[in-house]
Amino acid sequence: MTVPGGKETDATRGSRGPLTTVLAANAVSITGNSLTLIGVPWFALDTTGSPGKAGLVAFCAALPVLLSTLAGGPVIDRLGRRRVSIASDLICGLALASIPLLHRLGVLEFWMLCALMAVNGLCHAPGEMARHVLVPDLAQRAGTALPRAASLYDAVARGARMAGAAIAGLLVAFLGADTVLLLDAATFGLSALLVTAGLRGVPAAEPMRDGPPLSPARYRADLREGYAYLFRSRLLLGIMIMVMVTNGLNQSWSSVLLPVHAREELGGPAAQGLLVAVFGGCALAGALLYGAVGERFPRRAVFAAGFLVGGAPPYVVAALTDTTAPLLVTMAAAGFGVGVLNPILTTVMYEQVPDALRSRVMGASTAGVLLTTPLGGLAAGFLVERAGLTPTLLGIGALYFLATLAPLVFPAWRAMDTRPPEDIPAGSEPTGSEPTGSEPADSGSVSSSGPSTPVPVPEPGETPPRR
Repeated sequence: MTVPGGKETDATRGSRGPLTTVLAANAVSITGNSLTLIGVPWFALDTTGSPGKAGLVAFCAALPVLLSTLAGGPVIDRLGRRRVSIASDLICGLALASIPLLHRLGVLEFWMLCALMAVNGLCHAPGEMARHVLVPDLAQRAGTALPRAASLYDAVARGARMAGAAIAGLLVAFLGADTVLLLDAATFGLSALLVTAGLRGVPAAEPMRDGPPLSPARYRADLREGYAYLFRSRLLLGIMIMVMVTNGLNQSWSSVLLPVHAREELGGPAAQGLLVAVFGGCALAGALLYGAVGERFPRRAVFAAGFLVGGAPPYVVAALTDTTAPLLVTMAAAGFGVGVLNPILTTVMYEQVPDALRSRVMGASTAGVLLTTPLGGLAAGFLVERAGLTPTLLGIGALYFLATLAPLVFPAWRAMDTRPPEDIPAGSEPTGSEPTGSEPADSGSVSSSGPSTPVPVPEPGETPPRR
């Protein structure tokens, strides 16, 4: 099996254009993600008046994401990362645009809202995965160091998230949630257009060449390779389990707890937009700072500190205050702490996973970290209606704190500070793995900067990356 795309062309070698294209497409995409993050919960609350139904909508959106990531990794390379990204964006844009259009025609039923969000969830994960796994190849082609490219990728996402949240809060307040969803659909179209034009002729973005046909047996073998590699590494497995727990808790925050708290205590969607925007801005600063000086410090210590600051505090402060200012300060500190997480995780993944296994390992890891997200909003909506908002916030905050202790408690996390030797290709062996009697099947050449299961890092105020 060969790496997708075959040989580099003269037109793409040494060019920064493809990397810039992916960064721009993600900026547009994440801006739209912020619109959905705020627009969909408010649309559900406005049209149903029920936190429980808002949680059910979140469940319907999250469960298909899990299903598509669970099984989609082996298909992406054969279809081509560029094609998958474009198709994903177009289908998601049509699904989102249908919601406000059907609502304005007076024919939108609650089951239709759930079904359309399920279509969006099913299709967006493969597109996100297809773009993210391209970063190491595009960074190498652009002559950009891998940790710097990972930080830049995350910083662009933070900036877009900050701008999108601020815009979304105002738009929901003044124009309505249905208009926000139409704008989000437009961002899908723009992202698809950028990828269509900007990644044409990039070898790593094209379908796999010279590989065996994707028969059911070959598909199962490819799927097993991804999971086998992931489970052989104690560090990668530990990361997956920790983020799986915190992603479920984050889904409860972004889809139910923060919108309900904003509606009942903070004055409406504009306050929610301000909180998410400040969080995003401080996370952007944290990502940029880590990109500049972060490699001078032990990764595990920085990661643990960032998670402790960025995890449980917003839940606790929201439970104890009914004004915006204390939560705003807390979200700013949390954003700065969270800003260092994605660059660290992404760099660790890039160093450990071979290029030829990239989509499969990423699919396995992403499926793992999303196992709990379908239940996050559903459980939060149920708990708020049964126990009340404040006890739910305190209980989830306590669970979050316990989860963030993992890097300090379990020895496998020490491997986070292990850099691969200069003369050994990154990703040739999973760090922290135990020897086993079997190795993955031969997958062809291994990139010197293999990469990544970009794990959807949990962040208060947002769902896992959507596209």
